[in-house]
Amino acid sequence: MHGPFEELAFLLFTTSIIGVMAVHFRQPVLVVYIMAGIIAGPAGFELVGAHNQIDLLAQIGIAILLFLVGLKLDLQHVRHIGPIALAVGTAQLVITTLLGFLLIILLGKNWQAAVYIAIALSFSSTIIIVKLLTDDREIDSLHGRIAIGILIVQDIAAILAMMSVSALGNDTEASDLSGWIDVALFLILRIGLVSLLLFVTIWYVMPPLIRLVARSQEMLLIFAIAWGTALAAMGEWAGFSKEAGAFVAGFSLASTYFRDAIYARLTGIRDFLLLFFFIDLGAKLDFSTLSGELWPAAVLSVFVLIGKPIIVMIIMGYMGYRKRTSFQTGLTMAQISEFSIIFIAMGIILGYLEQDMLGLVTLVGIVTITFSAYMIMNSQRLYEFLAILLGIFERTRPYREISIERQRSMVDNTKIIIFGLGRYGARVLTQLHNHGVGVLGVDFDPEAIRTLRHRNLPVRYGDAEDPAFLSSLPFASVEWIVTTIPEWSANRALLHALKEAGFKGRIVGLARDDERALALQQAGVTRVVNIFQEAADHAVDYLVQEIEDQEKIS
Repeated sequence: MHGPFEELAFLLFTTSIIGVMAVHFRQPVLVVYIMAGIIAGPAGFELVGAHNQIDLLAQIGIAILLFLVGLKLDLQHVRHIGPIALAVGTAQLVITTLLGFLLIILLGKNWQAAVYIAIALSFSSTIIIVKLLTDDREIDSLHGRIAIGILIVQDIAAILAMMSVSALGNDTEASDLSGWIDVALFLILRIGLVSLLLFVTIWYVMPPLIRLVARSQEMLLIFAIAWGTALAAMGEWAGFSKEAGAFVAGFSLASTYFRDAIYARLTGIRDFLLLFFFIDLGAKLDFSTLSGELWPAAVLSVFVLIGKPIIVMIIMGYMGYRKRTSFQTGLTMAQISEFSIIFIAMGIILGYLEQDMLGLVTLVGIVTITFSAYMIMNSQRLYEFLAILLGIFERTRPYREISIERQRSMVDNTKIIIFGLGRYGARVLTQLHNHGVGVLGVDFDPEAIRTLRHRNLPVRYGDAEDPAFLSSLPFASVEWIVTTIPEWSANRALLHALKEAGFKGRIVGLARDDERALALQQAGVTRVVNIFQEAADHAVDYLVQEIEDQEKIS
């Protein structure tokens, strides 16, 4: 290799080649990234030396990852998570950490390593689970919603754990009890100050600023990245961490109605940059240090793959859920998180852990991510095979799930989605809403969205041409799509995305000339409305009727 550019090009090409095999075997791409790092690193052929450049890209990827976690955690969503996700998530974290600590002590590790590794094992991967649930179209299922709630609880716990470790690591006096108390009080004080600044930012600073920026889709994306990385840098400067700063940056935008558009635009960038984080992890994996860690890694992998799902099933069964829901939710927890590896890496940097602990946890991550993907994708077959045995995790009367089934009327009842909220689209939206029809409007004009929101109309800010944004819409209950978008290219992209999303309902398209009307018809639109022709026809019918009425009178 002649330089960093050639090395990065080689890594991307190698990753794509391995990725073809991963797609064939339906493996998570994170495994591919780590494998590419292993092949290119010291454990493989030692082909890459641009470690500083890869590390920088990895750090930006982590910042964007945490930014997006915070972005999805808006106050409205927090209220709807409910006590179930909080209770199950908290209980799972506590029980997994305690059992993991005892298991690691039995494996001969010291108490500091046991604490760090046990906490790391309690986290599950939000990225992997969201990806798998989305691919299987189970993101809105009961077990999918509960799993996402538990993962949010875990993400918050991971952020607090990293913040605490960072604060303790920066305090050299924290070895005795008084030092720990001082650090805890200082941490609480800093969290309080950050909360105050966050409150002011969310309610007074961010709304007018984001409305100004959102007039351009390009500037909205640039601003989001700039805001996330800037607060990540400020978080590290203030004594927290880049991860905590990026999380706060995302959370500060989470209550705005631009969050879905920002999230959709950033997911591809996040996935690309995270590639380098996991490549870096694979490149740093030294198999020579794993000779004594293979047995502990095997034991801990079994604990994560089997023990964590059983813990979740016991908790959910006790709380009144059926065994199927408990089982499918439990399977989503059967791997460790990217936060787990970051957390262990922080422990090594601060001097609490040996370098081989990162290899141990990374190996557990590779094993559990690989096997859990198969388990989740084949959850129905596994359930049918184990259904008789799973009866012990179910109450005689699963009261909570019965209660949920009685509240079907509270489920989203959107029947029509309107894309394009100009004068025509806004009028259709208003009239349908006034008639009590479940309708949702979508547009990327922030001023139009703001005006309609002030009239208490159901609208979302987003780009109809963005497949990632469209995947966030409630298509499960939608029967009609209405597009008033004038540009044919945007309509073509929308129709293609709806087809890819598996939409089976009917589509109404507005056209302003015969050429666009024909294009919409050929694209499979159910009903094409030529607004000028139909308006003219309506006017003619009205005038003819008036003339006939006048002639009858005379």
